[in-house]
Parts: sequence; structure tokens; C-alpha cells
Amino acid sequence: MENGAAKPVIVAIDGPSGTGKSSTSKAVAAQLGLSYLDTGAQYRAITWWMVTNGIDIEDPTAIAAVAGKAEIVSGTDPAEPTITVDGTDVSGPIRTQEVTSKVSAVSAVPEVRARITELQRSLAKSAEYGIVVEGRDIGTTVLPDADLKIFLTASPEARAARRSGELKGADVNATREALIKRDAADSSRKTSPLAKADDAVEVDTTALTLPQVIECVVTLVEEKRAAR
Repeated sequence: MENGAAKPVIVAIDGPSGTGKSSTSKAVAAQLGLSYLDTGAQYRAITWWMVTNGIDIEDPTAIAAVAGKAEIVSGTDPAEPTITVDGTDVSGPIRTQEVTSKVSAVSAVPEVRARITELQRSLAKSAEYGIVVEGRDIGTTVLPDADLKIFLTASPEARAARRSGELKGADVNATREALIKRDAADSSRKTSPLAKADDAVEVDTTALTLPQVIECVVTLVEEKRAAR
């Protein structure tokens, strides 16, 4: 891979849960020799810290007051992305239902978003060959100057089926309802809502297999690199 010759490329991949963002982003980064950042994991990590420290999730003022306390470190190797809070590996604990149900409320607090956004920008800036950053507001807020912006979508049914597959034994209908609720919360929050950037390429993954989505995104990145 001739990484040395290429200018670092910054790729923003946004979209709601269950569209294949994480699997696609990791695979694309690995294939193209780029770093990888799951921004959702950072919001989950700060939510986990709040829950663990008994912060009232219903109280935005209480959340804002401690937004800067947790030390969150993200490893950006797509083959083995890591996340620690105050030196503790939290990659397992942040995926629990308790954290999942509270992450939207914590993420909506402007002080939390400012803190995490700063973290994300510094990681993107320091990626030697470039980075694939996935989330909900990357192309619009975090990295508005990204070289390539992609917005993944899929029908609620397809997304629920995928999520239920990931969450072994989960009820598809319950999962679908939870996804729609999460979309509404993320799309309507005042600070950096889930939204498609005007210059993003929309990829509907409903009828595509994961390898097809990966191939589509890799092609878009390679075209962007060639055009520069």
C-alpha cells in the first residue's frame, strides 16, 4: 500500500443505528490502511462513566457539570479498536442495555458534545494516513471539511433485523420501536442533531449485503483520492 505518497484522506460516515456503519467503516479503514473512529463508543463511554458515578441522567445540569471529568482514550486501529475510561477497558460495559437506553440523553447535553467533538477532531487531525470517522453528526458538525461524506440509510425493518441479529434473541418489533425512538431523539436534539450533510453521498443499504456496502464506500474513497 503506497500510503506514503497519498495525502491523508478524512472520511465521515453518518447515519442512524443498524445501517451497517460500524462494520462498513471498520472494513473500509482496514482495506485502505486508514485509522478508524467509532464516535458512538465515545458517547457510550461518557454515559457509562455517568451511570457508574451515580450522576442523575435526567438532570442536564448535573451532566454538564462533570462532562470534562472522565478521561476517554480511543484506539484507532480498525482491526482492534479500543476504548478506555480512566484507564479501564470499557468496550464490553458500554454495550449494555442500561448504557444504550441512556446515551441519547447524555449525548444531547451541549457540554458533553463540545468535549467529545474536541476529542474527535484531535484524533482526526493526528491520523497520519487519514481516518474513517463514523457517527451521527460527523459530516455536519465534527468534520464539516471532511474529504468525503457518506450518509448510510436503511428501512427501519432492515435495521431492526440487523440489530436483533447482533443482540442475540432480541425481539425484532421491540428493537424496531427502540430504533425509531432513538432516531427521533437524535434527529430532534438542539445540539448537532443526526442529519445528512448537503454534500454527503447517500447510500441506502436496505437491499445490499455488507460486502456490497463496503465495496461501494471503498470505491467512493478511491475516486476521491484519485481526484485529488
